[in-house]
Amino acid sequence: MGLIDYIPQVSLKFWDRIRLPNKFTRDVVWGVIIGVTLSLSSASSAILFQNWRRRKAIARIPPRPIEIRSDEIVDGVIGLIGNTPLLRINSLSDALGVEILGKAEYLNPGGSVKDRVALKIIEDAEAQGLLHPHTGSVLFEGTVGSTGISLATVGKAKGYECCIIMPDDVAIEKVQVLEKLGAKVERVRPASIVDEKQNLARKRALEFGNTALVDPQKSDPELVVSTKAEPSEVGHETNSILSNNIIKLPEILRPALENKPRGFFADQFENESNFYAHYKGTGPEIFRQTSGNLDAFVSGAGTGGTIAGTGMFLKKALPDLRIVLSDPEGSGLYNKVKFNVMFDLKESEGTKRRHQVDTVVEGIGINRITQNFALGVDVIDDAYRISDEEAVAMSRYLVIHDGLYLGSSSACNLVACVRLAKTLSKGSRIATILCDSGSRHQSKFWSDNYLTQNNISIDPSIIDRLLES
Repeated sequence: MGLIDYIPQVSLKFWDRIRLPNKFTRDVVWGVIIGVTLSLSSASSAILFQNWRRRKAIARIPPRPIEIRSDEIVDGVIGLIGNTPLLRINSLSDALGVEILGKAEYLNPGGSVKDRVALKIIEDAEAQGLLHPHTGSVLFEGTVGSTGISLATVGKAKGYECCIIMPDDVAIEKVQVLEKLGAKVERVRPASIVDEKQNLARKRALEFGNTALVDPQKSDPELVVSTKAEPSEVGHETNSILSNNIIKLPEILRPALENKPRGFFADQFENESNFYAHYKGTGPEIFRQTSGNLDAFVSGAGTGGTIAGTGMFLKKALPDLRIVLSDPEGSGLYNKVKFNVMFDLKESEGTKRRHQVDTVVEGIGINRITQNFALGVDVIDDAYRISDEEAVAMSRYLVIHDGLYLGSSSACNLVACVRLAKTLSKGSRIATILCDSGSRHQSKFWSDNYLTQNNISIDPSIIDRLLES
């Protein structure tokens, strides 16, 4: 007797031993068995289909823009930018039952997420023929610090000087770092968004050269590049299209012109290279590091490039992913996302400490819609308003429980993560950006004296209560 003949007989003998009272009971039992089998098969099919979709999405991710291996030699400072670790915030994750993952951008060589932006802005300008290294050209930018430090770091590595316009009330250590990097720093009083000082970096870039290479009124978005060359040395202007940014550019006809020093306005708020630095870098990295197993992404917004670029990429790869804004006090973006109105109540109270965004948090928060934010505003699902007290409390809590010494915007992001986690099921995953370390915030955000003088309480137990609520 063969094996195939034997199996049915064994099955018959097994069922013969089971005495079912009648045909109806037997049919019910068979129905249950078939139903359970089909249910398990359907669940397995769904899991297989989800895994297939995830593998397909991962396969579509382009190769890493910068490959880093611990056993390889990288090409200078530029080779250290990007591919930062994604670390689990143990204290928050364990308390919430939801994994909170932080993209450790403070490990970039310039110390912040803005290294990506600085590199992309410079490389795109070089590709367009707007900048040429080692020609005495100068990068101009208005910033509260981090972008300036990144431009100075990357600029030195690539052969450019840097001139930074910044408010005179930002943490002094940012100014000191810039000066050590050889940047010229011009400090001005904080100004409202309609004040001409908001465009001082643009003005300085135009003043640098004898001739404007681009007519700012005819370029979209507005480009500002000047040259030390005389007008007679500059060829006529034609339009060309840059494939990824769609920017109108001049065609320079005289090769000798490339060696003349240029003044270049980086324009981090409106320059779409900011958006693409995250769309092509930060977003794909997070997706790869989580293997597509991610439920939400949280970020603050200053220029808007991080949340827009990263959020746009992740939303395309994972349509059900939630993109959430973390917004400090005094910023209007929270109301823009929640109610489609750019307004903050503090604007009408007359008690502002600063002209632009009334918060001790530096680097995020703004009261206008930038070009970079506009590119991704439609993918933002929700927003949380974070108070100064909550941000301060989170920073101290993380030092006590995790040994993490982070800056103000990173603390804001993690408070928003906790609030969001309360709305998600156990086992969910949230990723956020750890923008910079606390070393750039010692004289303000990390200064107990400064906080006390400005009536901002220092109470890490705020986070304990938030986790327990």
